Parts: sequence; C-alpha cells; structure tokens
Amino acid sequence: MDDDLLGDAARQLLYEQCTPAVVRSIESGDRQQAGRLWRLIEDSGFAHAMVPEVHGGSELGLRQVAGLLYQCGAHALPLPLGDTLIGRALLAQAGAARPAGPLALAEGERLDDGSVRAVVHGGWAADCALVCAAGVWHVLPLDCAQRRPHLFVLDCVAHWDAGRLDDAPALPVGLPAGLDLRTLQANMLAAQMAGALGAAFELTLRYANERQQFGRPIGKFQAIQHQLAVMSQHVFAAHIASRLGCASDAAFPHRLPAATAKARCSQAALEVAQAAHAIHGAIGVTEAYDLQLFTRRLHAWRLAFGSESYWHTVAGEALLEHGGMSLDLVRAITDAVPAAAGAEPTGPACGSM
Repeated sequence: MDDDLLGDAARQLLYEQCTPAVVRSIESGDRQQAGRLWRLIEDSGFAHAMVPEVHGGSELGLRQVAGLLYQCGAHALPLPLGDTLIGRALLAQAGAARPAGPLALAEGERLDDGSVRAVVHGGWAADCALVCAAGVWHVLPLDCAQRRPHLFVLDCVAHWDAGRLDDAPALPVGLPAGLDLRTLQANMLAAQMAGALGAAFELTLRYANERQQFGRPIGKFQAIQHQLAVMSQHVFAAHIASRLGCASDAAFPHRLPAATAKARCSQAALEVAQAAHAIHGAIGVTEAYDLQLFTRRLHAWRLAFGSESYWHTVAGEALLEHGGMSLDLVRAITDAVPAAAGAEPTGPACGSM
C-alpha cells in the first residue's frame, strides 16, 4: 500500500469517525468514545503499519505512512497514533510484545528514589507509554502512574514509583546512530502539523469567501488576500518540509531532514495560527467553532520536542561542522535520505542531542 492509498483510506475513516464532536468528546475525557475510535483504527490496520511483516504488520516506512500522519493532523485526531506507529516498530525490532491499545512515547527522568517522571504527549488518551529513562526502555501502564495536566489538554506529566519500574522488564530497544527519541517524535509530529496547518488554512479560506462585509466577501479585500497568500506559502512550505522528513523507506528518519521538517512546521504554526485568527476575528476563538481544534494543537506542537529555534540550532551546528557552502549541505542532506533507509539500530538513544 503506497502513501497516497494509505492517506486516502485514513482520510475517509477519519472524516466519518473523527468528527469535531468526537474530538471534543475525547478531549473532555470520554474514554468510551476514545476506545471506540481506537478500535476502528486498529481494525483498519493503521496502528501496526510500520511493524515488520513477520510480526503481523505491513512493514511500511516513513515515506508510506506520511499521508496517514498528515490526515491525523488534518482531522485533529485526539489519539497518539504517530507514537504508536513508532513504538510498535521499536518493540517489534526488540522482539518484545506490543501492548494493546494506544501507546505513547516519552523520555523519562530517573529520580533519586528510583521512580521515573516524564512528560507524556497524548498521555491522557494512551493506555501505556514506552519510556526511555537513563538509557533503559520500559513499557509502563499509564493508569498506574500519578498523572497531572500539562500544557496541552491531552498531554500529562506521569510519575511511576520505583516498584512499578521493578515490575517492568528492561527492553533491548535500539535506535540508529545519530538518532534519539526526540528526533523521531519531532519528525512524526511535523507530518501531523502539516495536516493541521492545511486544515486551518482551508477553514480560513472558506470563512473569507463566505463572510460578507460592505456588500462583498471579505476575501475580496486586498489586505485579506495578502494574508491568505502568506498563509498558503507557509502551509505548502511546511508540507514539503514534512515530506522531506519522511523521505525514508525505513521506520527511522535522517536527523537533518527531520530537523528541517520540524523547524519549518513550527515556524509556520505561529504565522498560520495568527493569520487565521486575525481573519476570523472573535468567532475563531470560540469553543464551538472548529478553528481552535487546530490552532491549539499548532501552538502546543510548535513547542513539543523542540521549537523552530532548537532545530535551527541543530541545522546551524551541522552547517558549521560541514564547513562548506549552504547549498553543499542541502545536497548532502537530500543525498543522505536514502541512506537512512538502511540504517541499523545500534543501541539505546533517548536523550536529546
């Protein structure tokens, strides 16, 4: 199944089943609704798309799931499908059993008393988390953790006591050299951000063509047209960058394309969200209007796993280390993308670089 077919199938399912009403219900804590939607996703085969065939999956790479991730963002999917894709692929490579239900990924901090604390993105909607703390990976149930709210409504700060860690076996999860968990999650999130950016732009364009002022649609005014043009530039640039980050036939991206993807999508998130709300006016910030489903995500996702400043620094350091012209580095990045497809896991890597 190629990326277009997978994306089209996801679009149809999420359009019918992940409606704005369902998103609001799950965000408000409706576990029954979340379970129903997750069963539909499981039955579709999306959740184990990146799991090797020998373990019952489809063994697709990032290039093939890019359209699926885009649709997750375009429909504000309130479940951690992106994390589940990565997590199940990692567990399969480690020869470990994958837990049922949605799986979140998290980089944890091992505290002095032996417990682990982690910010878990999508932690209120996930059943378990694959946590890397002090270089050791564990699958930990989230209902056994002490959870408190974080910045985004679906994210949480989870705290597992030392006894829970003792009950969870250490897993031999490995990542390719030069990659860490932050890079994997940032790259996956960039693809979802591209979808959310597109959805916010479509809502804004439709509103500008329907809202009448002084006898004509506000989209006919030059100032609004200029804002829409700038939005479209950011949306399409982010989409192209996210596809660069996913230009691998393996489950893992190359670090610099991933940095480019997250930096460009984070940069676009702020600009597009601001312009969308400026054009919508007061209605855009109301809970009943769908725009906030996407702009809230864009603001939260912009900061998650490193903002554009963080990833610009990563790219800048690579340029300084490269020592040549910027164009030469760009060529090196694009040439290196196919090589990432054959990268082999080398060992634990969960810290930011």
